[in-house]
Amino acid sequence: MNKSGRIKRHSLAVRFVHWSVAVSTFLLIFSGLGQLPLYQRYMVDKIPGLTWSSNFHITLTLHYVAAIWLVFAAAFHIVYHSLRREFTILPRRGDVRESLIVIKAMLGFGEEPPADKYLAEQRVAYAFIAFNLLLLIVTGFIKVIKNFPGITFSDTLLDWATNLHNLGMVMIIVGIIAHLAAFIFKANRPLLPGMFTGYVDEEYVRKRHSLWYEKLQKKLSSD
Repeated sequence: MNKSGRIKRHSLAVRFVHWSVAVSTFLLIFSGLGQLPLYQRYMVDKIPGLTWSSNFHITLTLHYVAAIWLVFAAAFHIVYHSLRREFTILPRRGDVRESLIVIKAMLGFGEEPPADKYLAEQRVAYAFIAFNLLLLIVTGFIKVIKNFPGITFSDTLLDWATNLHNLGMVMIIVGIIAHLAAFIFKANRPLLPGMFTGYVDEEYVRKRHSLWYEKLQKKLSSD
């Protein structure tokens, strides 16, 4: 907490990971679709500034660079929070049921249950995104390693890797749309500044994240 009535929700490291994953994932989707090749077929490469988008070698290089960035961000995220023993974003039993209650409350039906630092729906969304990113990373490694000299995989494995990689991309796009759509609800909008500045309004935390607020108050009084 600080004197301006704001509470620090996300550290610089957390924001670095969030935006690294966001940007690298967007680049992976864009470059991946460019290798199909959709951009030449639908004349995306005729748009000023995007003439390069139908060049397979450029989109492939961009795909590899973005993949390295994503893998680094994911590894950093796991190591950083494991060392600090911060696991509040991980799903808990009953999160799916509680998520439905939260969504109903935002639609005007009933009250939201007391929340910790993250809402149940945020923990579920995290698990969904994390699982599909892991799927993309693992299948992506297989698709890259198969090009190494002396490495041979069965056609069945390569077919599975390709299909699961494509499925993972579709699911990530669905997850991103759902993530952004969450901010249609007015109740979620106070969270937006936190991903840029790291801070959210104290009154918002007190009302909506009362369990987390109580922990912060106890920690403040014990210091």
